[in-house]
Amino acid sequence: MALEKITMPQLGESVTEGTISQWLVAPGDHVNKYDALAEVLTDKVTAEIPSSFTGTVKELIAGEDETLEVGAVICILETEGADEQPAESAKEEAPTPEASAPERPKKAPAKQNAPAGRFSPAVLTLAAEHNIDLGQVTGSGRDGRITRKDVLAYVKNGAPVVAAPSKTAEPASSAPQKAAPMPTSQVGDRETPIDGIRKAIAKHMVTSKHEIPHAWMMVEADATGLVRYRDGLKNKFKAEEGYALTYFAFFVKAVAQALKEFPILNSTWAGDKIIERADINISIAVATDDHLFVPVIKHADEKSIKGIAREINELAAKARAGKLTQDDMSGGTFTVNSTGSFGSVQSMGIINHPQAAILQVESIVKRPVVIDDMIAIRNMVNLCLSIDHRILDGLVAGRFLQKVKENVETITKENTPIY
Repeated sequence: MALEKITMPQLGESVTEGTISQWLVAPGDHVNKYDALAEVLTDKVTAEIPSSFTGTVKELIAGEDETLEVGAVICILETEGADEQPAESAKEEAPTPEASAPERPKKAPAKQNAPAGRFSPAVLTLAAEHNIDLGQVTGSGRDGRITRKDVLAYVKNGAPVVAAPSKTAEPASSAPQKAAPMPTSQVGDRETPIDGIRKAIAKHMVTSKHEIPHAWMMVEADATGLVRYRDGLKNKFKAEEGYALTYFAFFVKAVAQALKEFPILNSTWAGDKIIERADINISIAVATDDHLFVPVIKHADEKSIKGIAREINELAAKARAGKLTQDDMSGGTFTVNSTGSFGSVQSMGIINHPQAAILQVESIVKRPVVIDDMIAIRNMVNLCLSIDHRILDGLVAGRFLQKVKENVETITKENTPIY
């Protein structure tokens, strides 16, 4: 018999960690190769971790709701093969989540008087930030393990903090800022627990705003020709194809065409270089009742408007059914968001890190417009662009927006094939 380590896989480009949302096996269970071991939450999507071996689950190293770096050991399997390793030596060789994670600076050391056991990096960091004695925290995880939820609940309930070790007095200007206290509920307030998907969305948005210097600009486009063309086709198209021909499909195509002419918008910041992506993969935002997902239309510039409409329909259906895969969510190079679908006329999107820009397509509304010194009623739409100012300046961003505007305004039955 041999002991094999199962590690946290890299479930997508730029993904550096994952959270075990649910174990699907328990110690003693027999599993076959490729059987699902656990559900892991990455950025905005839940995926299953398959077993790399056939054998018996020896030990679950990571707990549920625990976040681990890519490559960290999450469980041990006992398989048929070489001579069996002693259990203790296997544990010594298998790095714990703490050992696999990089050293993190702490605001102040926290006393660890909790019962013997491992603590996740997230638990240790939270305890250090709030000077929490983990010996005073009751764990709700497997075998009484302390999770982030336990520490946050302890802080929220007004937990006493452990005084930080004294040190040489420093000037007031250099003293570290004390963390703001957690808000507390009042009588009549309603609390909604933060689930894993919402946590991932929050983390991704914070990363984007912290790392990317955002700039914003907007143009308005005359979509009258688009509206007339689409409205004249929609009923026949739906009857023949079985799904809707939306305005959004036309906008995605217009953006994809513009990206071919302005590839710098289809790029990402990589520290000492800028990477222009060869593929044009458009991320689209799909909202459910309580979550936002961002699946990807791959090679959008090579697809017809019909093909784009079909993918929008399929991806939206999978999102609402909770069936999006990691492949559905990965590889995006530019984001187009249909904020107009819920009535917005002007908005500033947060860039989908590590992309360079996001375009918000607002509501199409009838407005009086001056044409040849006469007032006409036209279907107008605002196109709002947020850019990474490290990569893009106003000049190129403005030219790109003008190209998208031109593409939208020239959509007609005569020059815009659907198929």
